[in-house]
Amino acid sequence: MIVYGSTLSPFVRKVMVVCAEKGLAPELKPAGMGQGGPEFAEASPFGKMPAFRDGDFTLCDSSAIIHYIEAKYPEAGLIPEAPEARGRTIWFEEFADTIIVGANTPIFFNRFVGPRVLRMTPDIAAAESAEREAMPKVCDYLERVVPDEGFLVEDRLTLADIAVASPLANLALVGSPVDPVRYPRVTRYLNRILERPSFATILEQDRKTIAAMGGAVREAAAA
Repeated sequence: MIVYGSTLSPFVRKVMVVCAEKGLAPELKPAGMGQGGPEFAEASPFGKMPAFRDGDFTLCDSSAIIHYIEAKYPEAGLIPEAPEARGRTIWFEEFADTIIVGANTPIFFNRFVGPRVLRMTPDIAAAESAEREAMPKVCDYLERVVPDEGFLVEDRLTLADIAVASPLANLALVGSPVDPVRYPRVTRYLNRILERPSFATILEQDRKTIAAMGGAVREAAAA
């Protein structure tokens, strides 16, 4: 079993955490942004990560990959069977993949991917605008819905928690974490999820990767 991509992508990270929670250990092969070669191109026709290979079977898109893994390896199920719980889980994954990622992409891109990976001049104003305007809307909603203890759905870890925590983790990686004073419930919730070994091991490597590439860019002149 192979996952193509980089865990700096919240979508790749989401797949790898799901696998870890199920006791699976797929090989992670670097891909995306010009990497990956023919194998990656076969698995991901449009060059998006993650891509996935299980024997002769290939697939792309994190949600599709996770649904395949959940069906093939149902132990430690992460997508509930009950209709209401399943609906809420899929909502939180969609919320994470579209709204959270959409809000924090200008931050992560301009503070790391653009200047450090692509050698582009960062748009720090765009990052600051997202920190000031887009992310508070996300966190205001989460502050209302995350529990004081436990998890988002069925009082157990589900894909909902993994999907929501994965892109939020990128904020701290570039020095723009969720404000613990303004959002104490979100902060406690996020800490609970990210302290799990499935996340912690990946994030430790992500921190090392970012540091090795020069760290986050906080000002345009530092690029």
